[in-house]
Amino acid sequence: MTAMPYIYRWNRQGRKGQPCEVLVRTRTMNSRLVRFADGYTMVTSGNALMRNRDASVDCGEKEGHHVDQH
Repeated sequence: MTAMPYIYRWNRQGRKGQPCEVLVRTRTMNSRLVRFADGYTMVTSGNALMRNRDASVDCGEKEGHHVDQH
């Protein structure tokens, strides 16, 4: 399985600290449709997510995005 590029930060649905990926994002409401490793999906705020520093750089490059390493 590909490394999940985000970590869920909020204590909602028992998902705090779990890695996830963004499937859809809105610009006007800052909402995200996210999927967790077990397939569970939810709509949440973009503020609930942080970058997963353990995620592989290949994940971002695969999608054609530049990924900075700090």
